[in-house]
Amino acid sequence: MKKLLTLITLVSIAAVGSAQAAGDAAAGKAKSATCVACHGPDGNSPTPAFPKIAGQHAGYLEKQLTEYKNRTRVNATMNGMAAALSEQDIADLAAYFASQTGTIGTADPDKVELGESIYRAGNPATGVSACVACHSPTGVGNPMANFPSLQGQYADYTVLQLQHFRSGERANDAGAMMRGVAGKMTDAEIEAVAQYIQGLN
Repeated sequence: MKKLLTLITLVSIAAVGSAQAAGDAAAGKAKSATCVACHGPDGNSPTPAFPKIAGQHAGYLEKQLTEYKNRTRVNATMNGMAAALSEQDIADLAAYFASQTGTIGTADPDKVELGESIYRAGNPATGVSACVACHSPTGVGNPMANFPSLQGQYADYTVLQLQHFRSGERANDAGAMMRGVAGKMTDAEIEAVAQYIQGLN
């Protein structure tokens, strides 16, 4: 836990010190036409196959789009979509979707108890860190440290990302933090915490 807190502090300092192009939400809305088919016109995806990005922190969205563009994060669809984006396009799109309001789903009541336990306390017996340390009690994340908001995210998407972190298929997490956490999680824990997050606000 001490190492985790040290890393969070270092990431926070780095995030504060980094300069990013200012995004224009109005320009981003005009540029978002190709995004709406999957993510919806306001970033609330109509299907669990695609993540909700409404209300996500602009810095986090910029990071993900940049990493899709340079293929640090691999997804065939998103790599293609981001390939032609300029830095300003990315900043504008991030500003637009960050300015939208995300929707909250409903958690599976059979999985909420385990999900809440993992989210708030982790699993000390197996070394799974609590999600709350980085993503906050209400799931809003920490924009200064570039930890994303999780509030209301589709459970299917969260399960997939945790599985990808666990397998190493996704490796764009600072200091391998998420790979370290997910690598110790069971399938049941992943499914339960994803359900809890889906209804979190």
